Amino acid sequence: MSFVVLKSTDLPAEERFGWWCDMISRDVGPTRITSDHMADFRATAGVIDLGVVQLTTTSFPALTSVRTPALIRRSDPEAYELTLIVGGEMWICQNRDDTRMTAGDLVMWQTSRPYDGGAFDGPHQAQAIMMHLPRAGLPLPERQVDGLLSRRMPATGGLSAVLATYLRALVREVPAMSPQDATRLGATTLDLAHAFLAHRLNAQYRLAPETRDRSLMAQICAFVEHHLGDAQLGPGVVAARHHISVRHLQVLFQRQGTTLTDWIRRRRLEHCRADLADPRLHTLSIQAVAARWGFPRAADFSRSFRAAYGMSPRHYRHSVTALREPRGAPGA
Repeated sequence: MSFVVLKSTDLPAEERFGWWCDMISRDVGPTRITSDHMADFRATAGVIDLGVVQLTTTSFPALTSVRTPALIRRSDPEAYELTLIVGGEMWICQNRDDTRMTAGDLVMWQTSRPYDGGAFDGPHQAQAIMMHLPRAGLPLPERQVDGLLSRRMPATGGLSAVLATYLRALVREVPAMSPQDATRLGATTLDLAHAFLAHRLNAQYRLAPETRDRSLMAQICAFVEHHLGDAQLGPGVVAARHHISVRHLQVLFQRQGTTLTDWIRRRRLEHCRADLADPRLHTLSIQAVAARWGFPRAADFSRSFRAAYGMSPRHYRHSVTALREPRGAPGA
């Protein structure tokens, strides 16, 4: 796994725009780019290699990008670019469909067909996370998939929201991942993208059982994370929400070497520990922190916290506070 972040500001102002054009041509495909900001083009790009799938993160000012038939003949990675708009406003036109997107939207285009697109001027730079999906590896009919090109797909709920949340978290956490974790998440990322497209096309039956299971696990984990504060959260609630049996749910987590109940407890404790160490929450009582993350009974929380971290919640908060205070300060 490799994760490299590049900044145009590391170069002299006169070289920044040329660097950006070269980088996009290598990573996405040759395009003709113009911009009113060529004299001082401030942009960043991150390249994430997860083995079976690659991602590119970008942040850039207003520009226009055109991919012509001649440029396609020069070089074509034969990929679909499934993209999450993270900030700013962008547009894309392919197959005569002209679409404007904003933060929170998903959109896709294909490198083997001409397109033009770009970003609008605004208070914020355009920011995006692009997944490069090989056309040859897509388990869906290309003719149907092409019907999704240049279509705005808001990530407001269901699988689209799960995919958007997952991509943001992946980009945020990938610098701390081991190569083994990154490889494992590469397969999950690809499965989740395929499941999202299959859902848009009502073609889930075309996915392999392993892909469906990994996609389902991603949806379950996202649901659990969103509802950790609900003390009633448990196998029955989770199974009913995802229209599966409790037994099926148990099998999914057994394959990960854990149980849903243990995973929920661990994630709640991790959030509680983070809150207890957060100086912005120092006025929040320990009981309130526990209740915030689904521990309604203080005794249960204290016992679980001590078993996980070897000390009481009060002792942990005190020790973290003491480490933050400078030597000689009152209470240090």
